[in-house]
Amino acid sequence: MRYLPTLTAMLLATVALAGAPRTVTLQVKNMTCSTCPIVVRKALERVPGVSAASIDFDKKTATVTFDPDQVKPSALTEATTNAGFPSSLARMP
Repeated sequence: MRYLPTLTAMLLATVALAGAPRTVTLQVKNMTCSTCPIVVRKALERVPGVSAASIDFDKKTATVTFDPDQVKPSALTEATTNAGFPSSLARMP
């Protein structure tokens, strides 16, 4: 029990060092049917560091939240392209 405060402090320091999540919007090509967004979402979710991926079929976009310490936006576009849906960075706040 006497190590609990030290362990807690170490864990909090680790969390504090983690980068703030970032969100980007990708313009995604070749989405033509209702299954396409599912494939794109799964491809993005498989990228280590991605915490959320939301696909808008009508706008042909993907909004992705990720840890910038673990993944770069280029890895996101590579993931969609490898799944058959080339994408480009549309917006990065």
